[in-house]
Amino acid sequence: MPEGGPLWFPPAERALEGGLLMAGGDLSPERLLYAYARGIFPWYEEDSPILWWSPDPRCVLFPERLHVGASLRRVLKSGRFSFSVDAAFSRVIRACAFTPRPGQGGTWLVPAMVEAYERLHALGYAHSVEVWEEGELAGGLYGVLRGRAFFGESMFHLRPDASKAAVVHLISWLREQEVAVVDCQQTTPHMLRFGAEEIPRREFLSLLRRLCPR
Repeated sequence: MPEGGPLWFPPAERALEGGLLMAGGDLSPERLLYAYARGIFPWYEEDSPILWWSPDPRCVLFPERLHVGASLRRVLKSGRFSFSVDAAFSRVIRACAFTPRPGQGGTWLVPAMVEAYERLHALGYAHSVEVWEEGELAGGLYGVLRGRAFFGESMFHLRPDASKAAVVHLISWLREQEVAVVDCQQTTPHMLRFGAEEIPRREFLSLLRRLCPR
C-alpha cells in the first residue's frame, strides 16, 4: 500500500519508545486486518482518538513451548470445566469489557471496539474460546486469526482458573489450525508463566511476513 493510501500506516519501526505508532483512522475490517499483518494493533480509551501500537520487544507464545503448571494440570484433569470455540463470541467480548479487574478503573474495550471485533467474527477472522462450569460461562478469551498467526486480545474469568484453562484450550485449538505464533501484545506475568517470551520487534515482523497473508 503506497504512503498516503486509504489503509496506510507508518512502518512499525517508527513507533515511539512505548510502542505508539499512529492516531486516527477507523476500525473497519480491512484496516484491522491490514494492521495485524504488519504487527500493529489498536488500543485506546473512550475519550481518545483511535491509537495504534507496535511495542518493542513483543511478547509472543510459540504453541510448542506452552508450559502448564502442575496445579492447572490437576484442574484440567478434574473435568470441572468444559470448552467451546466460537459458541458465544459476543458474550465473551462483553465480559472482557465489563468484568472488573484489580487495579483498573475502566476498560479499553469501548463500544466501537466491541462492534469492530464482532464484525471480524462475522467474517471468520475473530474467534473466542469459552470455558463453562456447570452450564455457566466461567471465563474465556478472544483474538484474531490471520494466516498462521493468532493475535490475542483479551480474556476474563468469573471463576478461579477459568482464564488459565481458556489459554490451554486455545493453544490446543490453534495447533489444529497449524498456527505458529500467538501474539500476546503486552508482556504480563500471567503469559510468561505459560512460556511466553519477549522477542525483538524486527524478529516478530519477520515472522508475520512469513505467516500472515498480505
